[in-house]
Amino acid sequence: MLDARTTQARRRPLAYAGTGRACRRAVAAAALCVAAVAPSAVADEEAPGLAVLAAKALVCELDGRQVVDDAVVLVKDGRIEAVGARRELAIPADYAVHDAGDSWVMPGMVDLHSHVGGPGGYNDMVYQVNSGLRVSATVTPGNARLARPLAAGVTTILYIPGSGTNIGGQGVLMKTRPGDFEDVVLRNPGSLKVAQGDNPKRWGYGMQRGLMNHHIRYSLRQGKAYAKRWQAYERGETEKPARHLNLDVYRDLDAGAIGISTHTQYYQVVLSTLRILRKEFGFPVFIDHGSFDSWKLGPIAEEIGVPAILGPREVLWHRAYSFDTEGAAQGTAAGFQRTGVSLIGFNTDAPVVPQEELPLQAAMSVRYGFDDARMGTVRGLTIVPAVVAGIADRVGSLEPGKHADLVVLTGDPADPRTSIERVWVEGELVYDASVGVRKW
Repeated sequence: MLDARTTQARRRPLAYAGTGRACRRAVAAAALCVAAVAPSAVADEEAPGLAVLAAKALVCELDGRQVVDDAVVLVKDGRIEAVGARRELAIPADYAVHDAGDSWVMPGMVDLHSHVGGPGGYNDMVYQVNSGLRVSATVTPGNARLARPLAAGVTTILYIPGSGTNIGGQGVLMKTRPGDFEDVVLRNPGSLKVAQGDNPKRWGYGMQRGLMNHHIRYSLRQGKAYAKRWQAYERGETEKPARHLNLDVYRDLDAGAIGISTHTQYYQVVLSTLRILRKEFGFPVFIDHGSFDSWKLGPIAEEIGVPAILGPREVLWHRAYSFDTEGAAQGTAAGFQRTGVSLIGFNTDAPVVPQEELPLQAAMSVRYGFDDARMGTVRGLTIVPAVVAGIADRVGSLEPGKHADLVVLTGDPADPRTSIERVWVEGELVYDASVGVRKW
């Protein structure tokens, strides 16, 4: 993790939450309070911008800065305007200022495997292939199951269908904040959900993996041909094809606009993911779960450009592959890291693991061998999933032009002792732990 001594020095006890320094403000449908250690001369609702001061900013750029000490983040019109050290970055006199003191600020966290974006998940287990199924029809902004995740700093999720069928349908990338559908949806569709493993066997009709792979291959072949017909039409080479709503998603997929989120776990099943989805069809895909012995496929995954978004299971105690050559427990994230995978992120499969426990998945990876010397946990909670989902131009790091999704916290997010103090989404304060009951 980040320097443990620095983390301890930056952490405040939970008792710090209630200081009484607050002003009333309406955010979404609820009244929230905005606390500022050094109150600005201009009220928030009147200020043209916002400055957040923090002891440390976890910037999380993909190839650039990772940390800025004694930092200031400037926000204007819901976007990050600038990030830098206070000695180098001037704060406009008319900006509202929130001084987080010894606390840190980081980008909102991103989870690419969630089922809590709607009232109760979405799963059609009548047919084994449901490419046209859309979870966007059930998106419920600000539903009760998103309140604690938002308070935990999880600001973006990939809400996807269940894994009862081989192809479950289309996911949607959305913010966890309240608002209208148009306010919270980042990309629709956000992915095509494919499940390779025991779930379709359990809910299906006794099929084994051979038939499962046949279903997937047949559907992807059909979808790719459909996408190519439309491409030929757009080039003026053929007549306009007939429209098939269940195949439209393959046009986005073949163009690389979205990827396949693959429920895939054991070595054999992950090997099928790599071989069929990526090598045979060339579609963008990421390993979702990647549990058990699948880390042994790390060199192949890295070679063909398949990231690993891991969780919520790190080890399987009674199996030898959960231990390294010296007998120490080795989690799946550590295994993928040691075999050379460069893009490693974390997920919860919420509500299997509560959405708000996303940072705990990163903490568990360190507990079981993941080397966090280069901020791998923080990156795996922010910029890595943003890159994998194709939304890194909007979220995942503290860079100018991106959405001002900011989390003020008391230390390293992968340290379970850390607590969340404030959360902004696109520049709006949506959670303040100093008001009412602390949620996380």
